[in-house]
Order: sequence, then structure tokens, then C-alpha cells
Amino acid sequence: MSQHYHYPTREEFARRLSAKSVPAGIKTAALIAALVGIGVFVMGLFTNPDRAWQAVQFNWTYFAVISTAGTAFAAVQRIVTARWSRPMIRFTEGFYAFVPIAFVILIALLFFSGDSIFTFRGREAAPSVEKAAYLSNGWFLIRGLFFFGAITVIQGLFIWNSVKMDVAVLPEYGAKWAAGLRAKMRAAWTGDERRELHTQHSAQGKLAVAVAMSFVIGWCFMAWDYSMTISLHFQQTMYAWIVFMTGWVNMVMLTSLLTMWWRNHLEAKDIVTMDQLWDLGKLGFAFTAFVGYISFSQYLVIWYGNMPEETHFYRLRLSGVWKPVTQLIPIFGFVLPFFGLISKAAKMYLPTFVLFAVCSLIGVYLHRYIEIYPSIYGEATSLPFGLQEIGTTIGFIGLWAFSYFSFMDAFPVMRVFMMTTPCKDEVQVPVDAKTMEPLPAHE
Repeated sequence: MSQHYHYPTREEFARRLSAKSVPAGIKTAALIAALVGIGVFVMGLFTNPDRAWQAVQFNWTYFAVISTAGTAFAAVQRIVTARWSRPMIRFTEGFYAFVPIAFVILIALLFFSGDSIFTFRGREAAPSVEKAAYLSNGWFLIRGLFFFGAITVIQGLFIWNSVKMDVAVLPEYGAKWAAGLRAKMRAAWTGDERRELHTQHSAQGKLAVAVAMSFVIGWCFMAWDYSMTISLHFQQTMYAWIVFMTGWVNMVMLTSLLTMWWRNHLEAKDIVTMDQLWDLGKLGFAFTAFVGYISFSQYLVIWYGNMPEETHFYRLRLSGVWKPVTQLIPIFGFVLPFFGLISKAAKMYLPTFVLFAVCSLIGVYLHRYIEIYPSIYGEATSLPFGLQEIGTTIGFIGLWAFSYFSFMDAFPVMRVFMMTTPCKDEVQVPVDAKTMEPLPAHE
């Protein structure tokens, strides 16, 4: 990754960031889209409640994985003590704003959707005693509340700890509605930048490991519960990995698109350079290749194993009304972004980068749809994709965008402290936050 960096002074950051708040029109449009989605969902509850909850389910999975992956990406940057990402990592940390909302939506899905999505709640019996015990309603509810609740809390602590340093050095920045939160963040600020830096860096190191572990372990269980076991007779070794790694790829692609937008909006081409965008392009290409590898490897194993309890999953999706959607997934999710971003020129020329990033977002969206709907509808005579699914998707886009831009309006949009403190590079050599003495290598 690129390590070239030269940042403006803190005063220059304060002037430039304060003059470039999020345009009100964006938040207004996002709020309107969210209200449209809510209206479509409420209408669906009266006309076809099953479709209404199913549309929420697959959209929730799509946006929840991406949102939680954002903080996980920031945590990885802390674990490796990355410097290349300092100018743009807040653009990704803002993804967390949707996570508490996603937790509320999950609670609604678990307690009010009945058997509209989760067929093992009454429509279909589990095929074995062990699976019936695993999917018992009490245990099913506890797992969802625990894993997503843990992710929400741990990631929230990580983001709080990251944001508070910038709030401390930019006291005048931020929307009025979050003034109380910013005051709490500044309350423990001592003014000793060197000590604060190492205290924060040490705490972030511990939280980063917890964020990474909770993301992977949590999404293993949630991918099994909210996607794979909707098809009760299907088990796949790499299913969970495919779910959260496709979300990870989309997080990188969405981060790239937002970085381009923020770079122009903030007039920060001297801070967020083409080096960062090139690095993001390389990450998008690399993880696209990885997802293609694990997806095809698992498909190949199932194909030559030829066991009915596994092959039925793919046979259904490669026949009837599901076949065209399934065929589009590898095209949009792998072929176009992989071969499109394989060259340096495609990553450095932003229009092509945007095109292939959007292709990836569409491909994974279709992936989420085809993971869930065929398991519920089986050999359908018509594709269940219409007003309910489109309206719900618009609502989720609006809700995600409104929460994201509200967060970015409330807190500094860049990690100003880490880019302007004179001791910023001391974190490359860990020290004891209490004694300020370098730690032995094994610690």
C-alpha cells in the first residue's frame, strides 16, 4: 500500500471541513426514499405480508453485511497500523451509523415475521432431531440477539474511541443535534496529545481484534440462520464465508465510490490522492478474485460429489425462473469487476472504476436475492420480484444514506488528529500507555 503522505495543518483542516457540510438535498432525498420504502412495506403488510417480510429480509442481509464490514475494515487498518488509509478511513467508519438501525430491523424480523421467511417455524419440519434442536425458536432468537447485539456494541465502542480524538481537536465542528455526544467524547480529554494518542491506540488495538472476531464469528452463525437454513435440507461448508466475503467486497467497492465523492466534495485531492484510490482498486480486485475462488471451489466440490442433499440447491437456482438471475450473478459479481479492474489504468481512470464497482454492488444484490427467495418459493412459475422488492430496496438505500450522511455531518469526516499530531508516527512502535515506555517485542 502507498505510504506517501503530507497533510495540511490542523487549522487548515478545520477551515476546509467546516465549509463543506453534506448538502441538504442529499439527506432530504435519502429521507424521502426511506419514507417511500416504509410506505411500501406497510402497504405490503396489508396486501401480502409474506412478500413484505421477505423483501425486508434479503435487503437487510445485503445492507447489514456491508455496514458491519465497514467497521471491520477500519479495525483491520488498526491491527496492521496502516498509514495509507488515514485520509479516507472515516468514510468507511461512517458505515456504522446503519448498524444500530439494522439491529432494530432484525428484532422486528425475529419477533414479528412469523414463518413468512423462516419456514422451520411452522411450514416445514426440520429433517433431523439435531437440526430441530438448533432451530428451536428460543435458541434461534437468542443467537440473533446475541451475535448482532455483540457486533453492534463492540463496533460502537471502536467507532466512539476513534471519533473522540477528532472531536477533541475540532471542538467547533459538527451538526447541532450531536452536540451532546461530542461533549461526552471531549469530557475525558487531557490535552496531552502524546499520551492521548498512545492511550487511544492501545485501546483501539484491543477493540480492533474484538471487532474482527465478532464480525467473522457472528456472520457465520447469522448466515447459517438467516440464509442457508431457509433451505432446510442444505448444508454448505463455505456458505457463511461466501455471504460475509461478498459483503466485504461490496464494502470496499462502496468505500471507493464514497471516497471519490468525498474527495471532490471536500476539494481534498491533495489529501485523498490517487494513491488511495489505486489501493482501494487493488483491494476490490483482490477480494473479487478471492470470492470467485471460494464460490467456484465450493460449487465444483458439490458438482463432482453429486449428492442430492447438496446439488438440489444449485439445480433449483439453475432452472426455471431463477436461472436468468443466477446467471447474471457471476457476470456482475465476478467477471466484469475482475477483468475490468485487472489493469492499473482501469483503477486509475475513475469512470471505469465507478462502472465496475457498481457492477459488483449489483452482482451481490442479486446474490442475496437468489440465496433466499428460491429456498422459500421452490419451483416458482413467475419471478417474485416486483413493487414490493423494488420499493423496499429504495427504502433501505434511503435509510442507509440518511444514517450515513447524518453521522458524517455530526462528526469530523476525516481522522484529523492522526494526520496532524506531531507524534502521529510513534504508533508504529507500541508503548505502554501508562509509562510511555516502548513495549517489548513479544507484547
